[in-house]
Amino acid sequence: MAIFSKPQYSTVKVRTREGIKKGIWTKCPSSGEMVYVKDLKKNLMVVPSSGYHFPLPAPERVESLVDKGTFVEFDQGLSSLDPLKFKGVASYKEKLEDNKKKTGMADAVLCGIGKMGGREVSLAVMDFRFLGGSMGSVVGEKITRAIERALEGDMPILIVSASGGARMYEGIISLMQMAKTSAALTKLAEAGIPFVSLLTNPTMAGVMASFASLGDIILAEPEALVGFAGRRVIKDTTQVDLPEGFQTSEFLLEHGLIDQIVPRLELRERIISLLNLLSGSNGKVSAKAKSSLKKPAAKKNKKAATKATATKPAVKKAPKPRSRGGSK
Repeated sequence: MAIFSKPQYSTVKVRTREGIKKGIWTKCPSSGEMVYVKDLKKNLMVVPSSGYHFPLPAPERVESLVDKGTFVEFDQGLSSLDPLKFKGVASYKEKLEDNKKKTGMADAVLCGIGKMGGREVSLAVMDFRFLGGSMGSVVGEKITRAIERALEGDMPILIVSASGGARMYEGIISLMQMAKTSAALTKLAEAGIPFVSLLTNPTMAGVMASFASLGDIILAEPEALVGFAGRRVIKDTTQVDLPEGFQTSEFLLEHGLIDQIVPRLELRERIISLLNLLSGSNGKVSAKAKSSLKKPAAKKNKKAATKATATKPAVKKAPKPRSRGGSK
């Protein structure tokens, strides 16, 4: 008998995944469970057990919000150019073409008019799949046109944001879209037309710093990442430990930046209810709602102020007390 015998090992057979097609199952980042993709799509990309919200493509988002068969797309022919002739690992033109094929969209936003609860609404819905939902000249122009349609048609507007910020492939031109969209919303506010802003995961940088934070009503999906710069950049700049979850929708609700957190499956009914509060029975915005949405005028009426001053009763001055000392 040998002193040193060879150990006996059990044989383990590992199943290969060659027979399983890709895209049938996906893992929930919150709970770690495997979810059937078909069931996920039926539930608007929300995991039934954990409530985790996966990104929702713009066409499916529009379909989930508007009355069936009422959406009409506008400005679908607009497409970005390459004004800076950007060069990198891949050129900007190549990236645009790749993303058009991947998403089936001309750019990162889908705009049009649809009905919600029978009421016409102008919509602009961003899609994170297209270059991270970044805002370039076309995205800014399409959102501005959607705002102008709301102004011309005297209808409310809903903008759904999902973006990493301004599109740096277009340099300063992309940053100018922040001012352009904000200026268009100023005209909308002066007319007293409601603007509902919906923040989804993620809504960051130039988009959050412009139109996304200017809504009369600001809603957000649960656990959405909302902010300007990233957590690491802020920490390195300020040299301060940041609170846990400080860029989540829950944190921002607690600190007053947003009005409500609404789960995706409840969004349509909630937005319709909010629009009903701001609109009359005929589907148009009521005069009372308009006056409440308008900002108070900064200048005072000079004539009224003059008249009020003229009619103000004169106040008699009390006589000066005489000295108790003898007179000279």
